[in-house]
Amino acid sequence: MGFISWIVLGLLVGILAKWIMPGRDGGGFFMTALLGIVGAMVGGYMGTLLGLGSVTGFNIPSIALATVGALIVLFVFNQIRS
Repeated sequence: MGFISWIVLGLLVGILAKWIMPGRDGGGFFMTALLGIVGAMVGGYMGTLLGLGSVTGFNIPSIALATVGALIVLFVFNQIRS
């Protein structure tokens, strides 16, 4: 995946993660995209370790893995901030 693809996937996954786990995180567009990109990397890494696959593009398994990673990152982020 290219750089722009990671940003678009990160934004999509960040929005999904904030929709699933709403809260007062703040940050706006930039923080949502950053959260999603980091979450996609975490999800891909964990998926590879567990043998579930990796984030390879815009398909359902990749988006699911990336969203789980983004939820983990969002949870940790909220725990650190509070």
